[in-house]
Amino acid sequence: MNMIRTNFRLVQHTLILLVILLLPLTSGYPQNRGTADNIIVFPPPPDTARIQFLTSISGSSDIVGRPSFFKRYVLGSEPEKPILKPYGLTIHNKKLYICDTMLPGLEIIDFASKTFDYFRPSGMGQLNKPINCTLDDNGNLYVADAGRQQVVIFNANGNYLSSIGFGNESKPTDVKIYNQQLWICDLGTHQIRVAGLNSHQEIRAFPEPIPENTDYLFSPTNISIENDRIYVSDTGNASVKIFTPEGQFLGAVGNLGNAPGQFVRPKGIAADDENNLYVIDAAFENIQMFNEKSRLLMFFGGHTESPGHLWLPAGIVINAETISYFQKYKYEEFTFKYLIFVSNQFGPAKINVYGFIESKANKK
Repeated sequence: MNMIRTNFRLVQHTLILLVILLLPLTSGYPQNRGTADNIIVFPPPPDTARIQFLTSISGSSDIVGRPSFFKRYVLGSEPEKPILKPYGLTIHNKKLYICDTMLPGLEIIDFASKTFDYFRPSGMGQLNKPINCTLDDNGNLYVADAGRQQVVIFNANGNYLSSIGFGNESKPTDVKIYNQQLWICDLGTHQIRVAGLNSHQEIRAFPEPIPENTDYLFSPTNISIENDRIYVSDTGNASVKIFTPEGQFLGAVGNLGNAPGQFVRPKGIAADDENNLYVIDAAFENIQMFNEKSRLLMFFGGHTESPGHLWLPAGIVINAETISYFQKYKYEEFTFKYLIFVSNQFGPAKINVYGFIESKANKK
């Protein structure tokens, strides 16, 4: 009798184990495909939709997925790695780099391999208040650290290489690479500083820090470079100022106010290949989109507790190479031109992902 009971329990446990093994692992990201009844678009009907909210990312489980019961039972549970207080974003080789001022460090999301890692260097590379970052063709990482008052440089393996500073008054808040040069947004000196990519020596700075001048940067916080235009969000002047690569002032977008096309606290900016400009306003908690002639086209976001809306947004990046990883959220009547990633410093959704869409019917 004992032998029968033992065999029965063995068979029972074996069947349970087989069931557990057949349970699927969650694959990361919410699985809801966009349908006519649940999609979130901007502007809302009856206007023609231009932006579709796709999903949000707030921690490691949104990327790697939550393990099955069997995996937790055998290997144990790995702790969730949350995104804490993100600011700047950049994408390089299908990896999303998130500057997190509370970490302090970066979250690095590899969409191809579905991995999520913290980057918190120590020693000479220790970060204090990373605001924005960029990478060069060799995979070297450049982090604008306002707390260290330097741009801190790491190689492709995450090892510290060097740092760039411009004195006690300097406060780098953003960095971009253009024409084999580093373009550094310096809040402390009210300028854009240009340095050699390899030499790290300063080449020039603009505009002149004279408050009476129309091109004066009161509080430059973010920079975007596209089609030989240098866009600088001037948070203190509630505008985005535009320069040539030589430093010539071309004009400004927006001014202080609460009407469409105006700003209160502009922060992250991004331009697409058609010179459309996206501007985050942390006060309005929305994103306004302007055409090449600085005319307002639309806005999206806004503060509610609904998915797709924003909570103290800060950083933005436009990218087309990661579209395939988000196709499953797309409404079938749309096609994507590029994706828009936006960081939220507060709220439940730390990174919102949107698609700039166009109707299939309009493409025919």
